[in-house]
Amino acid sequence: MKLSKITVLLLALSSNLTLYAQTDSASCACQQLARQTFPGATITTAECVAAGTFKMPGSGVSVPDLPAFCRVAATLKPTPESTIRIEVWLPQTGWNGRFLGTGTGGGAGSIAYGALINGLKRGFATTNTDMGTSPNANEAVGHPDRWADFGYRATHEMTKTAKAITQAHYQKSIQRAYFAGCSTGGQQALMEAQRYPDDYDGILAGAPANNRTHLHTGFVWNYKVTNQLAGSAFLPKEKIALITQAVVKACAGKDGGAPGDNFLTDPRACRFDPETLPKCPVGTDDGTCLTSAQLTALKQVYAGPTNPRTGERIYTPLPLGSENSSAGLEYQQNPKQAPGSLFYQYKWVFGPNFDYSAFDFDRDQDRMDSVLAPILNANNPDLSSLKKRGGKILMYAGTADPLVPYQNAVTYYERVVEAQGSAKQTTDFFRFFLIPGMAHCGGGPGLNDCGQSLALTVPQDRDHDLLTALINWVEQDKAPDQLIAVAYTGGVASNGVRFQRPIYPYPKLPTYKRGNPNVPASYRGVAYPKRAVLSPAKKYLR
Repeated sequence: MKLSKITVLLLALSSNLTLYAQTDSASCACQQLARQTFPGATITTAECVAAGTFKMPGSGVSVPDLPAFCRVAATLKPTPESTIRIEVWLPQTGWNGRFLGTGTGGGAGSIAYGALINGLKRGFATTNTDMGTSPNANEAVGHPDRWADFGYRATHEMTKTAKAITQAHYQKSIQRAYFAGCSTGGQQALMEAQRYPDDYDGILAGAPANNRTHLHTGFVWNYKVTNQLAGSAFLPKEKIALITQAVVKACAGKDGGAPGDNFLTDPRACRFDPETLPKCPVGTDDGTCLTSAQLTALKQVYAGPTNPRTGERIYTPLPLGSENSSAGLEYQQNPKQAPGSLFYQYKWVFGPNFDYSAFDFDRDQDRMDSVLAPILNANNPDLSSLKKRGGKILMYAGTADPLVPYQNAVTYYERVVEAQGSAKQTTDFFRFFLIPGMAHCGGGPGLNDCGQSLALTVPQDRDHDLLTALINWVEQDKAPDQLIAVAYTGGVASNGVRFQRPIYPYPKLPTYKRGNPNVPASYRGVAYPKRAVLSPAKKYLR
């Protein structure tokens, strides 16, 4: 039978389309990962993503200007009860040969796509996990294996599987492995350093929530004292701003900072007395003063949580000068925000109907610690295994961080120094940068950026970028003695630079000498050994 010209053309077109589809499929090596076996993992997605705009799963938010990459999603089940989701993003071209594990925040429960995006743009094979608490940590009540996944297991299992996927895809070994995370990501970082020192060569730990069970006791404490007496101690936003203004006026520029600073460089030097705040006459409140109940609550916030029977400090308090920062007092006292995002660990131990008002900071705290401290707290100061294998840690915290107070990082670092026997033995592998005026993981009234978010907003060199400084330390043995941090106008990079200032390994802080306060040359690093922070009792450092 003779075919018409149209039929011949259609058959040819169909054949070409089939050939194109086969060729296109064959060229996407990423898809082949779906046919490989990785112990304990089920690959749920293996796709090539073309360069350009990528829509993030779930939210549908479009992210422009991404390079082409291989996207792999997997579910890990180290225990029958575990459901740990991970993603691995692998650059199609320009892989720098390095592996980057990234952290998340809060109670996790979802993939932190921002971390994957920033790692990919820097050329890393990058991975992230929901830590096994999807859809959110409040849903993990009655599932102790998922608590352990959140505490330590998910990050390690993510690392093992993602490394295997990376090497299978590129058919070559990973040159170096790094981890970067802040807040819960900082907890993940220190947990890796303590429990799994072979996982990473370099670790960047920001505002670490490592003393986890006692950090959350601080949240319950702040919530309780500001919501007591039928809410009469509650502090409106305007009054919180008034408090921070008074603290800054009393102490800024007298703590090593520059004249005119609107933040504290070293809150340890501040001796602010809440009694100096304007007090409302009995029975009146015009919004510019503190009532007796509000003043009492503020004093309790500054005191921090203590055991009512023994007087032992459970956790360090909210820092002076951080009251008005994002995630500060306004957030932590809010009944519509704090319980849903900060009380999940109490629900795990005491049930979904946990009543903060009945919490006993003695007996209930002991119960909380007996159940969760062994799996959630990364308080072990012995990092000798990481040091022995040549691993390095850079840790950072902001002095205006109200969510994970900088004093926590100071306490942990000083305990590591004690365990190592000297500062010299510690700085050989572990350095800590205290960042004046930075809030939680960024933002705040002072310095905002030293590359901690992995975003490409500061120069990618060892003088400005923490991750680059860490890589140089690991790979070239050049330890960072100083970085230049940036303060943006309004805390937003696109608004331009407000000022720059050097930061130094702790215990040094930038101290103003003379000249233009907006340029780094006007500062030098000075240590203040007599200044101390309020640290938890030894019982609450386990």
